[in-house]
Amino acid sequence: MAHKIAIITDSTCDIPPEWLQQHEITVIPLSIIFGGTPYLDGVEMSPADFYERLSQGTHHPTTSQPTPAAFIQAYQSAAEAGAEQVVVFTISSAMSGTILSARQAAEGAPLPVTVVDGKNNGMGLGWQVIAAARARDAGGDLPAMLAAAEYVRSHMVYYVSLDTIDYLSKGGRIADAVSLVNSFLKIKPLVFVKPETGTVGASIPARSRKAALDGLFKEFSRHFTPGQKLHITVAHNDALAEAQEIARQVEVVFHPVEMNINYASPVLGAHTGPQAVCILGYAEPD
Repeated sequence: MAHKIAIITDSTCDIPPEWLQQHEITVIPLSIIFGGTPYLDGVEMSPADFYERLSQGTHHPTTSQPTPAAFIQAYQSAAEAGAEQVVVFTISSAMSGTILSARQAAEGAPLPVTVVDGKNNGMGLGWQVIAAARARDAGGDLPAMLAAAEYVRSHMVYYVSLDTIDYLSKGGRIADAVSLVNSFLKIKPLVFVKPETGTVGASIPARSRKAALDGLFKEFSRHFTPGQKLHITVAHNDALAEAQEIARQVEVVFHPVEMNINYASPVLGAHTGPQAVCILGYAEPD
């Protein structure tokens, strides 16, 4: 390892593989449980395989956080590779207990470990990790890395258009009242992640798929103005064509400095369900 500060995150980060390799970022997988059988996210089950199984509807998947042992092994590997300290960015503590495993493992680590609550998921977490890695690779120390990640975290805008609310409600990520309303109206919910708490809130729902995706772009766009330097991800739960159309709209209106389209991680898909589409990103400081 060429870096004195090792970076570790979890598999909900959705960071493109080439970026993980470029910045030497270690990923600890969560687990997806289908029909009682656990699979390591992105290791034993790819996103494509996961969404194919999800579309069959034979089992409702659940998820599980990594064990402290997984983080202990990663800390030891970092020390053996020459790192002098480790920084860990995890999925929101309001969404998963992953951070507890990371902290527990840090107590006996062979080098100093800083554990950061990303208060987000997907590339809402991933962009924080990339900002920290870029700060480090530019010569920054740990405070500079944490400051870079904190800026992204506090300025992240993240909306998800759900084709169904069933998975989110079963996972306990929303109020029961919202699920009850949906059972009567059959709405297409629009939800967002609150960057200050890492919890999920409800935005304006729609009655049709087209209206839902139009609303997704509209709600996201109202946070930005053309000319800002935007870093954006469009993620999808096996809805590539619609994700590509959202990305096209983003390109036309905002001309982001960076944009990627990817699958949402299976762990996230287990809670958002098939055909969900999300758009998230942040603007650089003026």
